[in-house]
Amino acid sequence: MGSDIIPDAELDCVGLYCPMPIAMTKEEIEKIEVGQVLKVEADDPAAEEDIKRWAKRTGHEILEFEKEGAILTFFIRRMK
Repeated sequence: MGSDIIPDAELDCVGLYCPMPIAMTKEEIEKIEVGQVLKVEADDPAAEEDIKRWAKRTGHEILEFEKEGAILTFFIRRMK
């Protein structure tokens, strides 16, 4: 697997568990400009649902989601 999306920022949450991946994603997305893309990698199984739900609730767009082994990769576009 591999994405063609070039992220503007990356966040490594591998080894962290709820609520850290979602808290760090929220903090990191506020550091980039509207329209830019944040790549988040996590291995907490709860992060898949948590981050998808958070993006929907906050209006950010998940451009792509990949699952390779235990690693979950999100490409999230900041929308506001």
